[in-house]
Amino acid sequence: MTKIIKPSTLKGEVIVPPSKSLSHRAILAAALAEGESVIENLVFSEDIEATCRVIEALGVKMFREETTLRIQGTSALKTPNVPLDCNESGSTLRFLIPFAGLIDGPVTFTGKGKLVTRPLDPYFRIFNEQQIQYNYEGALPLTVDGQLKSGVYRLPGNVSSQFVTGLMYVLPLLEGNSEIILESKLESRDYVELTLQILEVFGVKVETIDNEHYKIHGNQMYRPAKYRVEGDYSQAAFWVAAGLMGDGLLLTDLAQNTKQGDQRILEIAKDMGANFTWKKEQLEVSRTQTEGTVIDASQCPDLVPIVATLAAVSKGKTHIINAGRVRIKESDRLKAICTELKVLGANIEEEPEGLIIEGVERLTGGNVAGWNDHRIVMSLAIASTRCDSEVIIEGSEAVAKSYPHFFEVFQSLGGKLNEK
Repeated sequence: MTKIIKPSTLKGEVIVPPSKSLSHRAILAAALAEGESVIENLVFSEDIEATCRVIEALGVKMFREETTLRIQGTSALKTPNVPLDCNESGSTLRFLIPFAGLIDGPVTFTGKGKLVTRPLDPYFRIFNEQQIQYNYEGALPLTVDGQLKSGVYRLPGNVSSQFVTGLMYVLPLLEGNSEIILESKLESRDYVELTLQILEVFGVKVETIDNEHYKIHGNQMYRPAKYRVEGDYSQAAFWVAAGLMGDGLLLTDLAQNTKQGDQRILEIAKDMGANFTWKKEQLEVSRTQTEGTVIDASQCPDLVPIVATLAAVSKGKTHIINAGRVRIKESDRLKAICTELKVLGANIEEEPEGLIIEGVERLTGGNVAGWNDHRIVMSLAIASTRCDSEVIIEGSEAVAKSYPHFFEVFQSLGGKLNEK
């Protein structure tokens, strides 16, 4: 699908969609809790649908009521009779691979797009150490056959925190005690904090020894719970940038006190000169001529495309550093956002681990590609608000991965778009 967007100034109010990261985590915890749990304020994006589909294939019953999910959980997961289709959701795949270690029988995972080749090596090392059988020929499908044992798990911290999260769900259910020891500095640490938060809601304790060491007692039980998912700072970041670049926006349903790492969008924007006003769970973003700065993306990789977009129309130089890991997301996001912002007239250069951007007052517009990446598409749509001519985005349907109604909201705020 192609979107044709004419330059316009966005203004109004946005209800921020629920956190995708917390949604995944709450659904998984509820799936392991004996009894009924209720998860409220969900958006059934493609990634969340993937997690639900896989969990149901493992024998968990779910009942939907608009934005609410009722889950009849069980710790006695069944062997699936079909491959588990994770679509393009890295969270679904990496969180659920350890679940196969609770099941007596083979479990096969499949996927699409770049997910089929995203790194899984930390799990393979564990399987080799524990003599768990697996079959993987450089790309999905992956078949796992064997049960995990309690013990000491050593992982790299600089690949993805998703491996840590996946183990944290399963290790509390094993017979003995376990430890997770990270052999390098943990990047995206805040995502592990979100995991610990959800585990506690559902009655499971993980002891943090330090930032790279966790102790987990075995023989724990998940307890059913009622949980409402808070607004997503990863998605709010697009509207923060739009408000700064446009005529201001009011963002609602955002928690001021949150463990979401992408709340750093507010710190980054403040460093660039932005001012915000909080009114309970409403954030007022005013139009601001932002200025360049240095942005360390090691703990907030998902923000890279939109902060690069904001930097492209900020005064002076912005240097995004420690962003090499975003090359193994849905797209190579450094290359993708650099390539497409250049098409729109930005002064931007790619580095191995980041981007260097010299801001310009206005962008030109042009034909750009979405790279099958929801965050690239949304960033380019926001960029259109500071262009002199229309922006044509090919592959705009990629927003369905995380934010299926993004363009409806964009249009409600004054965005002018057509599709072909």
